[in-house]
Amino acid sequence: MATANYSLVTEFILTGLTDQPELQLPLFLLFLGIYVIAVVGNLGMIILIRLSSPLHTPMYCFLCNLSFIDLCQSTIITPKMLVNFVSEKNTISYSECMTQFYFFVIFVISESQMLAVMAYDRYVAICHPLLYSLMMSYQICSWLVSGVYALGLAEATVHTGCLLRVLFCKENAINHYFCDLPPLLKLSCSSTYVNEALNLAFSSFNVLCPTLIIICSYVLIIASILKIQSTEGRSKAFRTCSSHIIAVGVFFGSGAFMYLQSSSSSSMDQGKVSSVFYTIIVPMLNPLIYSLRNKDVKSALNKLIERWIGHRP
Repeated sequence: MATANYSLVTEFILTGLTDQPELQLPLFLLFLGIYVIAVVGNLGMIILIRLSSPLHTPMYCFLCNLSFIDLCQSTIITPKMLVNFVSEKNTISYSECMTQFYFFVIFVISESQMLAVMAYDRYVAICHPLLYSLMMSYQICSWLVSGVYALGLAEATVHTGCLLRVLFCKENAINHYFCDLPPLLKLSCSSTYVNEALNLAFSSFNVLCPTLIIICSYVLIIASILKIQSTEGRSKAFRTCSSHIIAVGVFFGSGAFMYLQSSSSSSMDQGKVSSVFYTIIVPMLNPLIYSLRNKDVKSALNKLIERWIGHRP
């Protein structure tokens, strides 16, 4: 009966990145270009790894899954954002908003855990090369990948289930370009204590635990690399790890800024800028980082192009 006094919200308005009309078209073109690069790059990486037998290794299995996550993440967020740049009324229905949030959480959590798995894979490859095939067998790789997606699915289900219990009334303008948790909770007309506690707990776990795994892995990796006698060997090992370190820095840096703050102290405008990095920029950068800085990927791409040209009539 208590809910009868509320005029419940059936749709939200996304305020977007800016309310300045003169910036809408330039931003539309900018983010359209970024999205095209992200789709082509990640889809291309998936196809290349699938078609190139030399890349059928645990390292590239994880990279293929990272590209899939980035492709999905970008597609969940960017198309709606692009539509909002060129439409007069930037609305999203309640059900669409909850669905967008659900899949966003699945893939953002999966990405953070996948980056940790990739760091562990590099640790095993460099510190225990003779045991690599045993420690990173096909079965273990499958378990790790399944665990990453299962964790994302479980946390997203809990997060969204708690969010569905929150009441929204009167205010329906989300100060963001997609349905993210902090700006949504600001519109609530019911208690959000559980949601905020859950957000802090899950965010801490999904930032701090992977970061700890990554730091420990790379401390051991660097210690092992410094023992390598050959300058060329050290250089190759550092090149293998540098791409991953760059991707980790951008993703976790922007994510921590957004989520490891209380909703009362965080600035939504700053949060929107931070969100752009891990929802839009990172999915575009990852395939570029891992392809342009990876000799195996470039070699496989050249061979695939040569094979394709050779089969042309």
